[in-house]
Amino acid sequence: MIEMSLPSINFSLCNRCGQCVSQCPENALVMTGQGPAFTDPVNCTYCGTCEHLCPTGAIRAPLYVSWRAN
Repeated sequence: MIEMSLPSINFSLCNRCGQCVSQCPENALVMTGQGPAFTDPVNCTYCGTCEHLCPTGAIRAPLYVSWRAN
């Protein structure tokens, strides 16, 4: 089973500047009335561009590594 993970967006920190939306290399984000949203999450490659560009630190894309025994 493949689990999908997306960067998290803290809307209380987001100032809705739109940098994450305009600079997303995969066009996975759009701006809504509440702020940025992943409308096509399959396109998100978890590159971290949105996290890097966010001036308020509202977007986090932490990487988790896990191993499963077969």
